[in-house]
Amino acid sequence: MIRAHPGREKLNFYGTLNLLTGREIAMSSSVMNGQATAQHLQQILDSYPDVPIILLWDRAPWHFGAPIRELLEAHPRLEILHFPVAAPDLNPQEHVWKAGRSAVSHNHLVLKLPELADRFVHYLLSNTFPCSLLDDAVFQMVCAMPK
Repeated sequence: MIRAHPGREKLNFYGTLNLLTGREIAMSSSVMNGQATAQHLQQILDSYPDVPIILLWDRAPWHFGAPIRELLEAHPRLEILHFPVAAPDLNPQEHVWKAGRSAVSHNHLVLKLPELADRFVHYLLSNTFPCSLLDDAVFQMVCAMPK
């Protein structure tokens, strides 16, 4: 017997990988919109106070809008560079999501979504995810792209 939840429960995650240390900043959210994204950006700013931050970002729709513009205007030390369209293979965060799913949800039985979410965030925050993007020639091309 396989039980299915009738309400299509879901939970979203925001994550940011520090390319120098391999450490992850992560949070769960019931929605993915500009307001939740701004909350995650504030989490990043709070995690790295008083240093300039360059954030490499995909072009998800919730990465744009008034809450994001307002936060960026209020915090000029945070600069955004966008990855090319439809290029998830360039985004190191995609590798973090894949590792997390493999470690936490694939071939594991967790009956309650909140417990699974807690395990996922715990995995993200308690592991490092080495990345060679800063040494990669592709990174140099991404950085050379106009805004």
